[in-house]
Amino acid sequence: MIKRKDTEKCMARAKAADRAMTGIFYSVGGFFLLLLLLLAGYIIFKGITDFYPELLTFGRNGIGNQFFNTVYLVFLSLVISVPLGIAAGIYMAEYAKEGQILSFLRVSIESLSSLPSIVVGLFGYLVFILMTGAKWNLMAGAMAVSILNLPLITTTTEDAIRSLPRGYKEGSMALGATHWQTIDRVLLPTSLPRIITGVILAAGRGFGEAAALLYTAGQSTNINWSNWNPASPTCPLNPFRPGETLALHIWVMRTEGSLNPNSTAIANFSAAVLIIMVLGFSLLARFLARRIDRKTGGL
Repeated sequence: MIKRKDTEKCMARAKAADRAMTGIFYSVGGFFLLLLLLLAGYIIFKGITDFYPELLTFGRNGIGNQFFNTVYLVFLSLVISVPLGIAAGIYMAEYAKEGQILSFLRVSIESLSSLPSIVVGLFGYLVFILMTGAKWNLMAGAMAVSILNLPLITTTTEDAIRSLPRGYKEGSMALGATHWQTIDRVLLPTSLPRIITGVILAAGRGFGEAAALLYTAGQSTNINWSNWNPASPTCPLNPFRPGETLALHIWVMRTEGSLNPNSTAIANFSAAVLIIMVLGFSLLARFLARRIDRKTGGL
């Protein structure tokens, strides 16, 4: 009887502690959610109140060119970093053997992920600009952002594959599939939602990056929207032309605002558009990830 009472007391204390910790974690999560909503709401509100129609143009007082440059640069960076990052993650999860080489790779990736973006920007300036004899261009900026994104995509891919139940791999190979067929048709599709999460985070960093692009992509934009010759320096699709992104445009408007009487309004609206872009991209990617997860799960 005494043991039963002691057991009931222990269970009651455990439940109370569980409820308390659950409440604390919910409070912490709610606080950060509220902080995000307040920050995003304030930026969007300031952008809307400072809006005037000319901001939507592609001229000097508009942000159309910077909006296109931002999307184009993020696209170029993902084209470079996603295949390399996923391939590196597959190698580390499925092919690399535990030992000094794998430990060295992990240390290298952790060191690369902790590098300040300004250092990566200076590296990109030395390698992609000075050593090649090129001028500031979008491709150099995309390669610099790819360096920042590679550790994130690689780590996400490796963790996604390693976290899958071992039965997935064993069942596939038991049916006669090769190692690569198992990776290509079982492991990758199943872990794709988590990999897409890493891609979303990488794209978000690309949207908001400024320091690395300051030395690589440049702070000027000269686009002729009637010129679609990719070899022309004014063609929108030429990746080797200078391209100022929205993040850089905000920085320029805040630091050199005296040159433009509407600099505050331009910076506020650019920040609002940037926030909406990141949120929109994240929601779209989440929606696609769920659709893919349902299809691969047979639902």
